[in-house]
Amino acid sequence: MKIAVVGGGLLGRLLAWQLSLPSQTLGQLNQVSLFEKGDESGKSSAGYIAAAMVAPVAESVISGALVSSLGERSLQLWPQLLKQLPQTVFYQQNGSLIVAHAQDKGDLLSFNQRLKLYDQPSPDADVKNGKVQWLSGEQIAEVEPQLAGRFHQGLYLPTEAQIDNRALYLALNQALLDNQVNLHWLTQVEVAPNQVLLADKTLEFDLVIDCRGMGANVDIKTLRGVRGEVARVYAPEVYLQRPVRLMHPRYPIYIVPKPNNQYVIGATEIESQSDKPPTVRSALELLSAAYSVHPGFAEAEILEIESGLRPTLFDNEPKIFNQAGLMRINGLYRHGFLLAPAIMEQALAVLDENSHTQINPQVLSLCN
Repeated sequence: MKIAVVGGGLLGRLLAWQLSLPSQTLGQLNQVSLFEKGDESGKSSAGYIAAAMVAPVAESVISGALVSSLGERSLQLWPQLLKQLPQTVFYQQNGSLIVAHAQDKGDLLSFNQRLKLYDQPSPDADVKNGKVQWLSGEQIAEVEPQLAGRFHQGLYLPTEAQIDNRALYLALNQALLDNQVNLHWLTQVEVAPNQVLLADKTLEFDLVIDCRGMGANVDIKTLRGVRGEVARVYAPEVYLQRPVRLMHPRYPIYIVPKPNNQYVIGATEIESQSDKPPTVRSALELLSAAYSVHPGFAEAEILEIESGLRPTLFDNEPKIFNQAGLMRINGLYRHGFLLAPAIMEQALAVLDENSHTQINPQVLSLCN
């Protein structure tokens, strides 16, 4: 098949790569083209600045059964996918730690109560299950020694993971080149069934897959942007071994360790479609909250402070819009790395009538 993937963010690159593999995906070797309005770095995509957590348990607080089940599937798929890449990509499955300062204990208790589809242990009981565990201050010190004495109670979600998104983009770029995908960077296009429309010509394909995220808002009327703000710092005095989420009534944040003493510090979400740079107040709140978790962030070097819009549909859940000659995949919201492998698997199953993957009916939509 001659296939065009439009949109070179996380999902677009993953799909173009998988469709180009000499596998049983569609029973043949495909000729794949990837079109992206930005450059090969991916800096214009939400996935480039993301913290890249794979956290189905934590995200169940604001999501339903669909996101949780797809996220659990992605936890299984990510290690398999990363093994196929030509370059090593940092992947860590040390779980997540959820903490709050003593005055904000109510926010931690509320977080626990809002966990969906998972057992909710009592903080007063010595209960440990596979996916949610209450920790005392002493146990927090065992899990994260540099947080000893700073927090007296927390939640540990041991199955959760995270990825080095920048290294993943580089590895995917190499995989696309190795598999002879036709790469069209800095190319703005429109899509139609079986067609990719450039400024000066129209290209014909057996199938077009639209993964443009916010770039598809002209065609998907229910699409909106949800703003995220992220700081990336170099903090040689900080040694956190897993993502840490701080519960706070005004600015809950997450701190995610990356290789080479880098940390991504982000706010969960802002219901706004503004794509302007972060404000001074937002930057101060992010960095002050990080400092309250670990004083070593006081001497950290600020590498980047960025903002981006996550493509979100009316129900905050992902959808595959399928019609003859055109498939649109969108609405991954703040769950790009949590959902991308599982959504890709669902999309490939829709395309392959011989697939043994069960298609979730909540994902598939016949109109947009």
